[in-house]
Amino acid sequence: MKLFIGRARPDQKRQSVPRLLGAALAALALAATGVYVVTGTQPAFAAASAGCGKAPTLTSGTRTIQSSGQNRSFILKIPDGYNNTRPHRLAFGFHWLGGTMDQVASGGSDGFSWAYYGMLSQDTGGTTIFVAPQGLGNGWGNSNGQDVTFTDDMIRLIENDLCVDTAQLFSVGFSYGGAMSYALACARANVFRAVAAIAAPGAISGCSGGTQPIAYMGIHGINDNIGSGRGLRDTFVRNNGCTPQNAPEPARNSLTHILTTYSGCRTGYPVVWAAFDGGHQQGPVDGCAGCESGARSWVKPEVWKFFTQFAGTPPSSPPPSSSPSSSPPPTRSNVMVVGGQSGRCIDVPSSSTTNGAQVQLWDCHGGTNQRWTYTASKQLTVYGNKCLDASGAGTANGTAVVIWDCHGRANQQWNLNTNGTVTGVQSGLCLDAAGNATANGTKIQLWSCNGGTNQQWSTRN
Repeated sequence: MKLFIGRARPDQKRQSVPRLLGAALAALALAATGVYVVTGTQPAFAAASAGCGKAPTLTSGTRTIQSSGQNRSFILKIPDGYNNTRPHRLAFGFHWLGGTMDQVASGGSDGFSWAYYGMLSQDTGGTTIFVAPQGLGNGWGNSNGQDVTFTDDMIRLIENDLCVDTAQLFSVGFSYGGAMSYALACARANVFRAVAAIAAPGAISGCSGGTQPIAYMGIHGINDNIGSGRGLRDTFVRNNGCTPQNAPEPARNSLTHILTTYSGCRTGYPVVWAAFDGGHQQGPVDGCAGCESGARSWVKPEVWKFFTQFAGTPPSSPPPSSSPSSSPPPTRSNVMVVGGQSGRCIDVPSSSTTNGAQVQLWDCHGGTNQRWTYTASKQLTVYGNKCLDASGAGTANGTAVVIWDCHGRANQQWNLNTNGTVTGVQSGLCLDAAGNATANGTKIQLWSCNGGTNQQWSTRN
């Protein structure tokens, strides 16, 4: 088989998405709680994205968007018979160095059986939306985090238009694509539920963060610098609290693989290691030296089993936070948030309702653009439908604090701490008046907590 060439995929009928029982009741449940109760092969509970219930504008095929000032492309595959009242998994497949999104989406010369690393053929119930992104220069250098930002932008676009289970995002990739999946595990552990890295040659796409737990699967050939794969794996053995061990690996010429599930891991954060007798391969076949076959490889059912085990079972507890002790989250309705240094209020400029508008300091006047509600889910909402948001799910000093459609992710969750700071749940950074300034129009950003009065806040009716 030639995985890296053929692009055409033979036509093949997919099973239609099972109908929901009582679709009208499901829609009512969404409107009331944001949680769907569904039947069939879907999770019993799903965190519904903003696109649920909407008539979609996205269609399957190639899309081009702006990200970090560049045109970036990806291929989108929406299930046949897509139902906009049913939250779907969202799964990314990242190509290898020199590969393309077309090769991932088509499955190469193996066609449908290996499309999206075999996940498409495994998804017999049509429960998953698939994405094959295109890397710059056919790779994933992730300079200054631009490929992570590109992933954020794709997620935002898709979740706002299609019905996605926001607790069921996954990524898999081979070689450079495996390194990119590892980079997402490091930087977006609160966004992705699990990742699988096949033959990743090390952290060549970076590892911003890399301290939080996430479900992780590593797959590596024993003749392929396996130490690099072990090192990536061990990052999440530590983060997930697993019991360290020298996982068994097959002998040379055994023509087999050994799958190890680590013990002692935090509930909901497993680590699986699959070592095989082979080289730099993405679709190895047991009993066959150097063989590649999307139709026969054990990789695709194992990856699919790893991802789908999380249906309806979110992690038992959130990743640990180094934030200061925070008060319990009683709701605070329709209050102004006042800077301790400036005496001015957090304000949406010109009463804008546009996603991405960066909030600022302004004289307190009690208008609707200065009225915030702190919810039991730790969101700070304004206008009733916009949330205070760390722009681009950023976790670096200087990340703009903006308003955005509420979606429930960790970059829209905030701790109101007993020491007067407001810290991001995802970043652990403080809400900060930029440059220690106090004037009208001073931008609000994230910054390392330093005890300054420009990071002190109180609420006022």
